Amino acid sequence: MSINLIATTTFGLEAVVKRECQALGFENIKTSDGKVEFTGTEADIVKANMWLRCAGRVWVKMGTFKAVTFTELFDQTKALPWADWIPEDGKFTVVGKSVKSTLFSVSDCQAIVKKAVVEKLKQTYHTDWFDETGASYTIQVGILKDVVTLAIDTSGSGLHMRGYRANALDAPLKETLASAMIQLSYWRKNRILLDPFCGSGTIPIEAAMIARNIAPGIHRKFASEEWERIGKDLWKKARVEAYQAINYDVMPEIYGSDIDPDAIELAKANAEKAGVDDCIRFEVADAGKFHRDSEYGQLVTNPPYGERLLEKREAEALYRSFGKAARTLPAGWRGLVLSSHTEFERAFGRSAEKKRKLYNGMLKCDAFFYHGGAKTEPDKG
Repeated sequence: MSINLIATTTFGLEAVVKRECQALGFENIKTSDGKVEFTGTEADIVKANMWLRCAGRVWVKMGTFKAVTFTELFDQTKALPWADWIPEDGKFTVVGKSVKSTLFSVSDCQAIVKKAVVEKLKQTYHTDWFDETGASYTIQVGILKDVVTLAIDTSGSGLHMRGYRANALDAPLKETLASAMIQLSYWRKNRILLDPFCGSGTIPIEAAMIARNIAPGIHRKFASEEWERIGKDLWKKARVEAYQAINYDVMPEIYGSDIDPDAIELAKANAEKAGVDDCIRFEVADAGKFHRDSEYGQLVTNPPYGERLLEKREAEALYRSFGKAARTLPAGWRGLVLSSHTEFERAFGRSAEKKRKLYNGMLKCDAFFYHGGAKTEPDKG
């Protein structure tokens, strides 16, 4: 029996996650704001968690219905087959959110859903007491315009938590967004990639993992690894297959630089932990002075934005020097720059050929796409 699944995503990345789901062979894929839904099996839950690079979490969708009273919420929640997933000794918590809905009190909705699930499990297991010594389950009640969606989190911590970044700088770029930027740039592993504001190394590391086909979830644990319905054998098999899929023969030419020496040391440590330190060259360098002579390449970067007035002025000065350096790149180079600064293009000294709205956390940004010139890279297959 197919399972209804949801891969949540940052607004603006739905199409990227949809392409990933298609590449993984999932079926009945459809997108809406902030999520991609598809159907699959228990093995697909494992595959989605192991391989989706740009999704936030993977959820089992239990049901969707309209509810404007607590009675409707309780009755329709109780009607769902919770014992299909939660065993008699399972322990569960309920999280929630409500937007533009009659049932606006999230805490009350959580309490109602918790009570309804308990009552359904009592009815199914013919007991009034649960030890709760087994695996953990997180149920989310999401209400949007009076439509309730109930789902169980299979991931645990967000999928951006790859496991290679123990420490990060003050304003880290999520690994999922970094991977999405690389995919949106259409960088190919036989082309140079450069990040002159690399910070703790997230963009170069994600690029190297893509180039070597390293599964983003290979070094971490997931909530559903302890679930009876999925079983440890599926996870073990998926990890073995993920390790076998790594292509260590690929040696991409990736450069990361930052003016902060501490950031570069952290980036090197993160790259080593991710297993890609041998294919990224990190260096301490000023982003306003970089230069590359290679005919073709891809620049993907996330410069400082400057949220306060003084910082914004400093950021604009930085963008001016960065833009001047970028204009020295040969015509075959392309660029993708992520910034929330409203005057980025003016300060950079050039309007983007294309823009795309993205979110870095809760911060609204634009991805600015630049083409180096009319000259294009020949297709190498």
